[in-house]
Amino acid sequence: MVKFSLIPREEIFFTLFEDSARNMVKTAKGLKDLIDNWNNVEARVAEITELEHEGDSITHQIMAQLNRTFVTPFDREDIALLAHTMDDITDFIHAAADAMLIYKIDQPSQRAKELADVIMQGAFEVEKAIGLLRNRSGLKNIPEHCVELNRLENMADRIYRAALAELFEDTADLARVIKWREIYDHMESATDRCEDVANVLEGVALKHA
Repeated sequence: MVKFSLIPREEIFFTLFEDSARNMVKTAKGLKDLIDNWNNVEARVAEITELEHEGDSITHQIMAQLNRTFVTPFDREDIALLAHTMDDITDFIHAAADAMLIYKIDQPSQRAKELADVIMQGAFEVEKAIGLLRNRSGLKNIPEHCVELNRLENMADRIYRAALAELFEDTADLARVIKWREIYDHMESATDRCEDVANVLEGVALKHA
């Protein structure tokens, strides 16, 4: 059985994935900066929105390239899943920031700050792992980043549950409960998608290392 090299005839997929990862990190930084420095909220959210649009554009480019490329660097299904899952991370980060603006949040909660930190760490780990796809020699190092992404998702899950428990301790202000529940959901979903990216990358590494 002939084993095809991971190195494709076209390097464009790796370049686009790296572009997507960099854009995702910028979006995560944008959310963290927004929460850590709660000022100029509308302008900061507008910047995050632009990054989300850029992420969509990169994803469309990946899918367009996939549709016109016969030889791909790894399984077509994995390419499509990885592209969409990375885009989901950026989408959920944007959704959290946008909800804070729409709901006119006075100040971010401590739990939101903690979740933003985890999202930032997760984005960095995804970027590192994506950078290893381009060369076969780097594939063996992908699992260590996947382990870290799993750890971060577990941490985010604990923070999320603690946040909800605190939120529902006082239900007198129902509007506040509804607003923050949605924001926390978006932030926790971003960390879930980071773990989903880890699962795809781990599968790619196992198939092609």
